[in-house]
Amino acid sequence: MRRRRTIYHNDARHSYLWYFDPPMHLEDAWIPIDEVAGTAVDTFSYCVERGDGVFYPTKVGKMFSVEDGKPQSKHNYEWRAAACMLSLMERGLDPMQVLIDRAHEHGIDFFADLRLQRLGRMYPESELENGGGGWAEERVRDLKYDISRELVTDYPIQGLELDFTAAFGDGPHFYFKDGGTPENTATMTEWVRRVSEMTRSRSGAPCQIGARIFPTEKGNLDQGLDVRTWLSEGLLDFVVPVAYVYTVLDPNMPFDWVVEPAHESGASVYGFLQHYLQDDNVGAKGRLFAGLEEFRAASANFWEKGVDGLCTWSLDWPLGDVERNLLSNMGSPELVRGRDKRYVVSRKDDIAALVDYRHHIPHELSPPLPTAAHAIPFTISDNIGEDDSRVSETTLRIYLTNVVSADRFSVALNGQSLAGETMRRVWKKGRDAYPFTNPRNHWLEFALVDIVPHKGENLLEISLESRPDGLTGSVVIEEVEVEVRYSPYPEGL
Repeated sequence: MRRRRTIYHNDARHSYLWYFDPPMHLEDAWIPIDEVAGTAVDTFSYCVERGDGVFYPTKVGKMFSVEDGKPQSKHNYEWRAAACMLSLMERGLDPMQVLIDRAHEHGIDFFADLRLQRLGRMYPESELENGGGGWAEERVRDLKYDISRELVTDYPIQGLELDFTAAFGDGPHFYFKDGGTPENTATMTEWVRRVSEMTRSRSGAPCQIGARIFPTEKGNLDQGLDVRTWLSEGLLDFVVPVAYVYTVLDPNMPFDWVVEPAHESGASVYGFLQHYLQDDNVGAKGRLFAGLEEFRAASANFWEKGVDGLCTWSLDWPLGDVERNLLSNMGSPELVRGRDKRYVVSRKDDIAALVDYRHHIPHELSPPLPTAAHAIPFTISDNIGEDDSRVSETTLRIYLTNVVSADRFSVALNGQSLAGETMRRVWKKGRDAYPFTNPRNHWLEFALVDIVPHKGENLLEISLESRPDGLTGSVVIEEVEVEVRYSPYPEGL
């Protein structure tokens, strides 16, 4: 049965166990729950392992950075995590049960998020990167089944989240050496059937089962993940399309393909809002958290795709008023409708491309001139051109590098030239990241009046028509964004 949810995910490390010295006080152990209580968040997702040991007292695996009952690591933050967990256990407290109980006190459901690629230090010789067979080995599948069963049967969780997307390595495949062959795909589907049956048969309160999947269908099938079959057989209660390694907020994430089959099976789809606007994995000089207007834009697009709720994680910590406001605005599509937004086109990342998650910028406009037009698709969820629209301003910005004022461009939106719209060349003073080149580059900033984006899919096309004599290099399209501003009143007389 589909269900509206607002989910906050905590990876147990970067905004929790890394920071506290032992012995851990209960007030500190409760922080991940208390900091989101009172917002729209009704579901807390907790990463029970990062791939090298779990963050609870397991009977079937190994605890994170614990050897012979003692914390063991050369890194202070890893030692802290283990020591804090052990300090709670010495007082008869299960570190994860403490969080579950606190969540339930606040009326928040608890999901256990289980990463599936890595083996928690149990069978290192079976890891693909070590020459092993990965998920082709029965003992690997049995280990992950046993951990899943432990989570479902030993803890009063409301959901088990199978995380296929927190996957790492240089090769193109993460679970099977030869990827999504028919045999491997059938093997993985049978494992999902097995875990689904176990989860659904839990005595007492029901437990949902869901999966984090890659954004595109091809990206999943290449890994042996036949999500359509899982849904058609009713094996899942929810899916969360996301690429863990791509931490930049993407309002154009291409997960449309999974919405209809999920809903036909009665499963929910939860859209994932990444936390950064800029990150070094897409070429930025540093990291910048996404703000409210960027969150609104991505949220609005995801609601339009038909999601049943939203999920985010790792906001700027410790969470303050700004972050709690973001979480409060995620709870309903009505909260973002008719509000200011900034739709920022996301940038390429080679690792994301390994799972068929591709982007359209940066892009070089290279001689000979004129160049071919480079097409950049994007989606917005505002009815800008309607007669009763209360949109007061629509601004298109294109950030270019290796550019001079004498360069001439052709820019079209949905096949219509923007030559008649007011355009300024603006020195980029703020948010310079791709790369840090002030003051040598600038935005092309269009005040769109006669030609505006329409609700849904749009296509921006840019070509370099001419350059001054002797300037032979390429111009690079680094950033594209559309800003939509609202007024309390409709436009016109």
